[in-house]
Amino acid sequence: MFIELLAPAGSPEALDAAIGEGADAVYLGLKNFNARMRSVNFDYARFEGALKALRRAGRKLYVTVNTVFEQREADRVYQLLKYLAALGPDGLIVQDFGIVAMVRECFPSLKLHASTQMNIASARGANALSKYGVSRVVLARELSLEEIRACRAATNMELEVFVHGALCVSASGLCLFSSYLGGKSANRGMCTQACRRLYRHNNDEGYFFSPMDLQLLERLPDLAAAGINALKIEGRMKSAGYVGAVVSAYRLVLDALAEGAGEERVRESIQAAREILRGDFARRKTVFYFDGENSPPDSWLRADQDGGTGIPLGKIIRMEGSGEERKGLLAPGPDLPKTGDSIRLHRADDTERETRRVSVAEDGEDGRWISVPQGFGPGDSVYLIRRGPAGGHYAKIVPRNLENFRRRPGRDKAPEFRLPPAGKKKDTFPEGLYAAVSRVEDLYPLQAYRPARVILWYNQKTAAHLLGGKPLPFKPDDAIIALDPFFPEAMSVPLAAGMTRLMDMGYMKFIVNNPGHFSLFREQHPALIAGPYLYAFNLWAASLISSFGAEYFVSPVENNRQNLEKTVEHSRRSLAFVTVFAFPALFRIRGDLGGMYDFDYFTDGRDEGFRLVHADGSLVYPEKPFSIVDKIPFLEKAGFHRFIVDFSGPPFRKKDFKAIMEAAKNAAPLPGTTRFNWKDGFHPEETGRAQSPENSQKPEALPLG
Repeated sequence: MFIELLAPAGSPEALDAAIGEGADAVYLGLKNFNARMRSVNFDYARFEGALKALRRAGRKLYVTVNTVFEQREADRVYQLLKYLAALGPDGLIVQDFGIVAMVRECFPSLKLHASTQMNIASARGANALSKYGVSRVVLARELSLEEIRACRAATNMELEVFVHGALCVSASGLCLFSSYLGGKSANRGMCTQACRRLYRHNNDEGYFFSPMDLQLLERLPDLAAAGINALKIEGRMKSAGYVGAVVSAYRLVLDALAEGAGEERVRESIQAAREILRGDFARRKTVFYFDGENSPPDSWLRADQDGGTGIPLGKIIRMEGSGEERKGLLAPGPDLPKTGDSIRLHRADDTERETRRVSVAEDGEDGRWISVPQGFGPGDSVYLIRRGPAGGHYAKIVPRNLENFRRRPGRDKAPEFRLPPAGKKKDTFPEGLYAAVSRVEDLYPLQAYRPARVILWYNQKTAAHLLGGKPLPFKPDDAIIALDPFFPEAMSVPLAAGMTRLMDMGYMKFIVNNPGHFSLFREQHPALIAGPYLYAFNLWAASLISSFGAEYFVSPVENNRQNLEKTVEHSRRSLAFVTVFAFPALFRIRGDLGGMYDFDYFTDGRDEGFRLVHADGSLVYPEKPFSIVDKIPFLEKAGFHRFIVDFSGPPFRKKDFKAIMEAAKNAAPLPGTTRFNWKDGFHPEETGRAQSPENSQKPEALPLG
């Protein structure tokens, strides 16, 4: 069986290296709507030139269009897709259901691959996408080999697996940390890598959430035997030298497997490939969750591991000069940088990092002097990330003369798109305040406030209570069961059995947060609400999600007022739920970090506080919750009438329930809260955003228990 080796091409030089070392395919992004907006990416002429050259060479090219888009951007997305349909790349890697819908409706010739950002971790999730034109799924990275095998056995979809490169501590597509800190959403390609930061707890500090790098080189025989179609290398922000070395290593082992070489020959190829990777200038290596229960968090997470990459060269001892002549002294060592090498400087207080090429490298009596930019000085760390100029020895893929490549996206308007107006509904979901909790005991203090319905998050503890036959303080008809957005293959059978049991008990209202959830309700037909993690940021996405079987939906907590109103037309606002209070889960971590860390509160370099909660894995919440309870009258005037007050997250005290519910009922502002992205929206791609007074206030946080 042929296994495709897929490499990143974050720059033309990296493209040259990937193809030069034997990649079967590359993936790259253009200037918009891709999950690596901070990489070089390709302009249109270079992209077209690369596509033509790769066709001639018999290699494939996939384009990443793997971010969510807002309704105001529908025309730009349409223009980009029309441009790509005219050129015909081998596939698009996508996250937004809106792009899936637009391609299906307008550009069916385009082949679609579901990005890992779509958070598909089960065969049920993969199969849910197959009828919408998606031909390949990039599985979430948090799966074990056994789960990957089970996915392969239960779906005919092409399956792609990440095998090498940087990891996210949060489950794929579910990180809100960067967005919470300033609108730079990972779902928009603007991630500021909050997991790589230095955090503090009392007198301890560490990189508590910075994972090692994935390396499944030694497990390629297992993946080949499992029937995986494509192996993916992460690294669109990495150098050409890095890409070339990693592709070379994996090519060596895949060729040995393809030749049907014996076990000894394969072992020799793996050993040789390890030697190639010794100089990849990356972090420690891990197999992440690949070994299942034998992959505890301390096998992929080290608090003493610097958040960046590179070979440590030591700290700057002292400085001399100023301006262009400014230089710092490094102590003698085996890997001192030379002129032309690339280094990364890291401030001792973790407030700034910078990558630059060494312009001056002079030997001194006490070490080597190197050029150092303003803002760095004694005590700051230096890392070697690349030796000399990169990629010079590879044949150029992109033609030097680009005059014939003049196509550009046009100025077309996306087709006028309107969902049918909402019909008259039964009183399944009445207007008013809905209260969500993640602990059964938190339902009791809510009885006094008579919410329209209660929402109970389904987790190990709540499942044990419900399936054990224990009653809730609310009738089944007054309760909605919310499903966790991370739906791994290992949960497929028990979750299906649990849902059937709950429906038999009379629970017939559910919030679904993953495409795979819809298949759990095929035989019976409960009332379904599309949850916030299905990311309905535009009309096209709302349409596709509705076709899954959920007409009602919860607006994403990252959303802003203007986009909400543009996405949900007046005639359909009776179907929308708006979260007006929540502690948004910034990290959703599959592993339970309780065995590693004995704290539940920590801060960052700006003294922002966060809480670590262990529940079906681990979750990180901000100290300051999101609140727009005082905006409820304005939302009602705009036609929205269903609001969620979410008490899941850190523990609440009885008086907290009272303060928050009364504030929501009276539309009174809550102190110590943040607007999140409600007013300013996402951080724009082109420029910085001015911080509004609402977002810039830093009042004392709510004193929750």
